[in-house]
Amino acid sequence: MALNVDALEAWAFPRLEQDYTDKDTMLYAVSLGFGQDPLDPAQLPFVFENGLTAVPTMPAILCHPGRWTADPALGVTLSKVVHGEQRVFLHRPLAPVGRLYARARVAAVEDKGEKGAVIHAARTMFDAQTGAPVASVLHSSFCRADGGFGRSFGPVPRATPCPERISDYEVDVATRPEQALIYRLNSDCNPLHADPAYAAKAGFDRPILHGLCTYGLAVRALLPTVADGDAAAIRSVECRFSRPVFPGETVRFEIWSERDRAHFRARVEARNVTVLDAGCALLGDGHPAPGYALLEESA
Repeated sequence: MALNVDALEAWAFPRLEQDYTDKDTMLYAVSLGFGQDPLDPAQLPFVFENGLTAVPTMPAILCHPGRWTADPALGVTLSKVVHGEQRVFLHRPLAPVGRLYARARVAAVEDKGEKGAVIHAARTMFDAQTGAPVASVLHSSFCRADGGFGRSFGPVPRATPCPERISDYEVDVATRPEQALIYRLNSDCNPLHADPAYAAKAGFDRPILHGLCTYGLAVRALLPTVADGDAAAIRSVECRFSRPVFPGETVRFEIWSERDRAHFRARVEARNVTVLDAGCALLGDGHPAPGYALLEESA
């Protein structure tokens, strides 16, 4: 089966809106494991209402368009779709409580022939009161069974490879056996992350951790190493998903510090596999928004 590239290029998303509360912000942080050490003062701002701070990757779950690729007109083989890459860019630090609206579009589609196809869906979230942009997200889906349609469109983002030198930091982040069950309360209720029978049909011997949960774990590694504990210093986080993580595993982040950015990848040493690759975080406030992510919107 091949994608209907014309339908994808013409696809119109509805206006997306979401209110989120301090409880949503704290739940997201807890689902990433913030607060596992109740005596760590650096984790408290993300899980406690006094001085609450939002985790920089939280926009990945806000104003989500849902399973829009399930529309038969698009020709997507859903059982063969995996999350390929994720990018979040913050135009300003995310408030711990807010009301957002978003505009979304299919930014690009790549035909990779027999390997499949990649759909890049972008959305930018705006403050509902001021109309100011808050965050832009690029979600890239790898459709393994749907290549060969013969036409691509849109600017394609390129992954940033990690340096070849030895990393500057290594940080081990332990996940919990029930972590996927907590993370799915962020409104990602795919049974792949909860039901052993469903996971077995997908080829796994047990439920796997959400890729976006592993993505959020990167912030836990970046904060104490390259951001001096300041969430506002992290302007963007991007990476490529390589392999799944099983709840309960320890994820080792290798981090390279290079002036206003940090590169990273993540491995599960117990299985000798890389689970995140080509990771890059922009640091500081001197970066313009990426051209592929900022959507034009009238207030």
